[in-house]
Amino acid sequence: MGRFLGIQENRLDSKGRVSVPASFRATLASFNTNELILRPSHKSPAIEAWPEPAYSRLAEGLDRLDAFSDEHDALTVTLFASAHSATPDADGRIVLTDRMIAHAGLEVNKPVAFMGLGERFYILQPAEAERMLAASTARALKEGLTVPRGGRT
Repeated sequence: MGRFLGIQENRLDSKGRVSVPASFRATLASFNTNELILRPSHKSPAIEAWPEPAYSRLAEGLDRLDAFSDEHDALTVTLFASAHSATPDADGRIVLTDRMIAHAGLEVNKPVAFMGLGERFYILQPAEAERMLAASTARALKEGLTVPRGGRT
């Protein structure tokens, strides 16, 4: 499977459609699907876009929680109630709901940023993408954050 990389921009049209960048569509194909699960991020003013197989793996984590616990209920509602499926059309466009557009503060006929986050990506305002990039980079530098190598024990 590939990874969604970089920040790219397209415009949101008056029908709530935006074209997913070609490189992101190619990465989506590497997940053996053309289906995205879109949901408003519960941590940022952004729309999360997940390839369906990656979203299913994320949701499997709920199976480790007690079915009727407060934690399970809160996460289930958060992950599923506002989510919807989207498949890019022949021109690579997806439709964003009014609720998601409002959550991310997107505007018709204005630029929309696609920010690669590995197995998922954000759809958000370009200024917010740049702010997040700067803040995350500053935090990683300040705290000396590192990534453990896979396969090492």
